[in-house]
Amino acid sequence: MTDTELRVNGLRVLSDQLGIVEAERFVSLILKEPFDYTKWRQELYEDVSLEELHDRAAQKHEEDFEG
Repeated sequence: MTDTELRVNGLRVLSDQLGIVEAERFVSLILKEPFDYTKWRQELYEDVSLEELHDRAAQKHEEDFEG
């Protein structure tokens, strides 16, 4: 996937999930504030057990294939 395709697809997903106004607001926030994606991902689930992560992933998987 090219960088352009990634940008287009990413904005499409944001717009579909958040609506166009909130998607643009999100992008604006990301551009204005220093944001370390790697650090954020490392800290995102640090207080969640592996079992709970597994359960969440399994539930999401089921939802994606049911609907």
